[in-house]
Amino acid sequence: MRYHDVWIVVPAFNEASVIGDVISDVRSVFAHVVCVDDGSRDGTGDIALRAGAHVVRHPVNLGQGAAIQTGVEYARRQPGAQVFVTFDADGQHQVKDVVRMIDRLSAEDVDLVIGTRFAGVVSRTPVAKRILLRLAASLSPHSRKLGLTDAHNGLRVFNKTVADALNITMSGMSHASEFIALAYENGWRVTEEPVEILYTDYAKSKGQPLLNGVNILFDGLLRGRLSR
Repeated sequence: MRYHDVWIVVPAFNEASVIGDVISDVRSVFAHVVCVDDGSRDGTGDIALRAGAHVVRHPVNLGQGAAIQTGVEYARRQPGAQVFVTFDADGQHQVKDVVRMIDRLSAEDVDLVIGTRFAGVVSRTPVAKRILLRLAASLSPHSRKLGLTDAHNGLRVFNKTVADALNITMSGMSHASEFIALAYENGWRVTEEPVEILYTDYAKSKGQPLLNGVNILFDGLLRGRLSR
């Protein structure tokens, strides 16, 4: 199998209506998927298990950052694991983009490939969200230094160097800023890959409100990573 060393990490909270299709779609290409059921109360974990994912459960909701950290810790312990992917559970991400990002990781001298909505691919990002994401990238010195345009994109592909050192301490959505800060502080080689985000009605209903964007910036500053 071509992707025998790839592990897909899917953090999920109350995604019962879509998680089965998301896992099945991913597993049509990648055999190894771990879904972190982050305290769901709607059977998300059971559905993911039936769809063929490994399932790790948080007894209570800890937030996406904590779920990603749990999933990466699980995946990096698996024999032969060399490539790791964070993939959202709400149906926004596409497997074809993951394949392309993995190809770049293997072909280029990089440790981390991050998806971007703002470079050559039309994702029809809602206007308010586009403005917020652009603002978040421009206000982050680490994003600017690394030349990133969409630092809060949840689609990431990285090697074992990154996985072994990853230590996300921000539980919620602010983990995205922390991920970029860790990349800068550890000297990981980073690039972006244009990806298409599918803004379905369901995905938009699960999306974070604008206030959370402000919280992302505040939490990053509070932790001291964005201010360095």
